[in-house]
Amino acid sequence: MTRSQRRDLYRILFSLAGLIGLSLFNVNGWLIGLYLIPYLVIGHDVLRKAVRNLRAQAWLDEHFLMSIATLGAFAIGEYPEAVAVMIFYQVGELFQRIAVGKSRKSIASLMDLRPDRATVWRDNAWIEVDPESVVVDERILVVPGERVPLDGVLIEGSGVVDASALTGESVPVDVAAGETVLSGSVNLQTPLEIRVSAPYGESTVAKILDLVENASSHKAKSELFITRFARWYTPAVVIGALVVALSSPLWSVDWIEGIHRALIFLVVSCPCALVLSVPLSYVGGIGGAARRGILVKGADVLDRLTQAHTVIFDKTGTLTQGNFVVTDIHPELKSADEVLALAFLAERYSSHPISMALKAAHVTLPLEVSVEDVVEVAGEGVQARINRQTVLVGNTKLMDRHRIAWLPCDHPGSLVHVAVDGLYLGHIVVSDELKPQALDTMIALRQHGIQRLALLTGDRQAVADAVGKHLDLDAVHAELLPADKVDQIERVMNETPPGKAVLFVGDGLNDAPVLARADIGIAMGARGTDAAIEAADVVLMDDNPLKVAHVVQLAKKTRTIVLQNIGFALGIKALVLALGTVGVATMWEAVFADVGVSVLAILNAMRMLKQT
Repeated sequence: MTRSQRRDLYRILFSLAGLIGLSLFNVNGWLIGLYLIPYLVIGHDVLRKAVRNLRAQAWLDEHFLMSIATLGAFAIGEYPEAVAVMIFYQVGELFQRIAVGKSRKSIASLMDLRPDRATVWRDNAWIEVDPESVVVDERILVVPGERVPLDGVLIEGSGVVDASALTGESVPVDVAAGETVLSGSVNLQTPLEIRVSAPYGESTVAKILDLVENASSHKAKSELFITRFARWYTPAVVIGALVVALSSPLWSVDWIEGIHRALIFLVVSCPCALVLSVPLSYVGGIGGAARRGILVKGADVLDRLTQAHTVIFDKTGTLTQGNFVVTDIHPELKSADEVLALAFLAERYSSHPISMALKAAHVTLPLEVSVEDVVEVAGEGVQARINRQTVLVGNTKLMDRHRIAWLPCDHPGSLVHVAVDGLYLGHIVVSDELKPQALDTMIALRQHGIQRLALLTGDRQAVADAVGKHLDLDAVHAELLPADKVDQIERVMNETPPGKAVLFVGDGLNDAPVLARADIGIAMGARGTDAAIEAADVVLMDDNPLKVAHVVQLAKKTRTIVLQNIGFALGIKALVLALGTVGVATMWEAVFADVGVSVLAILNAMRMLKQT
């Protein structure tokens, strides 16, 4: 508990002891005024807020309702009830603050990711500086036990890091020279010397913190409904309480009893259970997801995920490992080594996964070579001038556009065709493997109510069909350019039933337009490009596709709890309001309908923190 929470607890205990003591001694006469002591100790802040809001003309809130109800109870001689109502109201408020603090702590714990210093090599010495002052290509040193302050590449040696705060996975990660080390990871073994690859503002840890901190600004429809509801609900119950009091003669009830029923009406009417428990459910959902390495950019995203009908996946890097390797070479006019060398030279400046595979292959290069005018054609390949010859390296679309007759191939994998000055030299087969979680992902999504699963890829139709058959997908669309992917997802969205959502899961730069166009975009965060992560609504920090099913399940749990709280709170309040109006319910039932319902609703909302 915080210091202020402990102080409130002491106030509650003091006032409760005073109420019990006065009740046991059955005080009367002028000693009745002693009830004011525990009442003011426990309720002075409520009264002060009510007066302040009254001056600001924003008085129709729970503080006003509690003040009027308890002061009215004093006016009609219900002294113990007046003190008890304020005590139990403060008990509920304390419980609410503790619950909110716990839910926020689940998100605030991510703030431990924020590094406060970085050890950088400057002026022939290691010095400690603010991470924001470190620039790209500077060297930083991370000793065992320290958190990596900025994204970078390990310069030499190897090490082991704990990336659980980023990915939600507790298994340590081995890193070797030349591999990326993400900020927010903890070094577990030997000192690591890292060359910074991105400034602090663009680092993984900064993006995570920004996403989580801004998530609460995107309200779900349920939250917006509760905000609008409370705006009209409170004035309505105040008017209702006046009607109950003024209409008492019509029910052959004296004025004192009529006022008493009106006060019960006011106590019951406090909207605390709704106003707090609904946002708390969404905060719990977002915070719990973050702890598992799933970043959800707002409560509205959780709401839309509950409407998921179709999930469409990109292939490379999303369902597959993204680690392409050259598995076969089929030369025509040149040797296999010459075909591979030309492909390497043309693709050497590209960051595409297939280009990386060509560069990783063992290549024998000519002694003298000049590479000029390299142009990367999105979705097709690369064109370059190599030793004054026009070299084309890419897929069938690139060959067709330049009217080059290419040869088909039955080998599984992606084909990289090579041509020089209009002559076809052969092709290279590059293969990728499915991620081990890919099939489990499809099974889990169908179990969570997803009606349609599909694949969009720029790869060959034969390769895409093989993946679709293995994963039991409903539709496969291959050999697509980025613009084709947008057209295809728009077609799917038009075919989807109204009120249902289409999800797209991708990772590459060419996926960014589709991620932005889909009802919900889900990006792979570890290998995904900045553009894809920026365009997405959900980011999976460890690139595990199974977490797509996890986040759908989490959203549905959150929605269920929200609806339970709304129905339970309104139902109980309506029942006690009706009973209080006809004189059946007492002030104690009114206290339960306010504080008790709030506590139960908050306990229900806190289940999100345990289930995620």
